[in-house]
Amino acid sequence: MRSFLLAVAMLAIAGCASTPSHKPQRLHADALDREVQRHVDAAHVTGLALAVIEDGRVTHLRAFGKRDVEHDLALTTDTVMYAASITKALFAYAAMTLVDDGRLDLDRSIADYLPKPLPAYEKYADLAGDERWRKITPRMLLSHTAGFANFRFFTRDGRYDPNGKLAIEFDPGSRFAYSGEGINLMQFVIDNGIGIDTGQLIQERVFDRFGMRSSSMVWRDDFAKNLAIGYDETGKPLGHKQRGGVRAAGSMDTTLADYARFLAGVVRCEGLSAKSCAEMKRAQIAIHSVQQFPTLSEDATTDNDGIGLSYALGAAVYTSPQGPAWFKSGHDDGTNNLALCLSERRDCILILSNSSNGESTFKYIVDDALGPTCLPWFWENYIPYDRPELRSPQERTRPHSPCGLP
Repeated sequence: MRSFLLAVAMLAIAGCASTPSHKPQRLHADALDREVQRHVDAAHVTGLALAVIEDGRVTHLRAFGKRDVEHDLALTTDTVMYAASITKALFAYAAMTLVDDGRLDLDRSIADYLPKPLPAYEKYADLAGDERWRKITPRMLLSHTAGFANFRFFTRDGRYDPNGKLAIEFDPGSRFAYSGEGINLMQFVIDNGIGIDTGQLIQERVFDRFGMRSSSMVWRDDFAKNLAIGYDETGKPLGHKQRGGVRAAGSMDTTLADYARFLAGVVRCEGLSAKSCAEMKRAQIAIHSVQQFPTLSEDATTDNDGIGLSYALGAAVYTSPQGPAWFKSGHDDGTNNLALCLSERRDCILILSNSSNGESTFKYIVDDALGPTCLPWFWENYIPYDRPELRSPQERTRPHSPCGLP
């Protein structure tokens, strides 16, 4: 039976990956807003902000719901929201500007940049005795193939261990495993090896370039006047952390309007050479994991082989029905974010939500706004709000086509 289901899924994927000769059916303006509002209401999403980019231009910005329920404050397109891991895509862009400057070589060992061996730094002392750190390159760090867990305090099965130690879990470059540790190490190399402050780099190369005046890698007091509070699945308020240190893996606060300007710039390749822009979006390693988390799980699937799911530099890539696509998600308690772009059409969707229920709407909203995309929804654990049965542990052993629901 599984072989039959797998065959059916692969046929669906094959059909999904073919490029149509005409622009797919999409919802626009009021029709799109009505459908998004329906999803937001049905999924009990506290607040959700939506941007649509067409041919490299921001064409639609809209916010739904509340940024602060207690004070009955509406979410707006200029509300400051936690970016979470969509910070990583922006950091990768900033790093690629250093490649263009000749300051960073993607395939050079990080040992060549650092003035001391990596384990000589207190933060990385756990790696003493494992010389494989010398094999690690910027390309591996930006494509999540350096060998680290997501963070050192996560065990192999995804449990939290406050006493966890940093370790190289597999030979660098040999497989994909999403890792905030790896992104933060890339920041460490830029700060301490190249001698460039990452916060200043992002300010100058990204925020200033794209006019992102309400974005910062650390907390700013002026954010408090229009700030989104995070809410869990039950609607319980979680507050908003005031992050005091730059962390490339996810310390950024931003707004829908700001990050949409960045996305529009990226699909236009603004600020990067054609070579670096293409390299940033080029598949670096194929992904065969059942789901993105737990990151060190060795459970594998062929579900996404038909769309060529892979990781590039700072974002995932695959072949959609509308050509090459790249996307980056962000997830934390009370924060669900997604940026997805169609490279050839230069079209994107950006969704920022201050609700842990937000991602249960993402599959539907993406297809409403862009047409069929074959977003690998199960790999991202974007279980639709009206299909809760797909959350069962047994679902990890069953095939799931990215181009439809079972």
